[in-house]
Amino acid sequence: QVQLVESGGGLVQAGGSLRLSCAASGRTFSSYAMGWFRQAPGKEREFVAAITWSGGNTYYADSVKGRFTISRDNAKNTVYLQMNSLKPEDTAVYYCAADPNGLEPFEFDYWGQGTQVTVSS
Repeated sequence: QVQLVESGGGLVQAGGSLRLSCAASGRTFSSYAMGWFRQAPGKEREFVAAITWSGGNTYYADSVKGRFTISRDNAKNTVYLQMNSLKPEDTAVYYCAADPNGLEPFEFDYWGQGTQVTVSS
């Protein structure tokens, strides 16, 4: 069983930055592929970013490319999402997800409880 706990959400003005963290349980975190998703009110959950087990490959939704950066620290069992140049349309609950198999195509079987990000205009 994998447990994921997100933190770092909050209220920020447009143009500002936030860094989300996701702490994962499990001794084999370094083999997990990890991802970030988000869900805005009235909308479906959407992919934001993903990172392979080694951190060697990263993937981004077009809407965040160039503004968001996903990274991981396997020694700390933590994955991060650095969000810069935030826009009001980035407002959503952000979820961390884990794929313990770590193979592409990813299948994210474990999810955190989410952290709210609100960007004011």
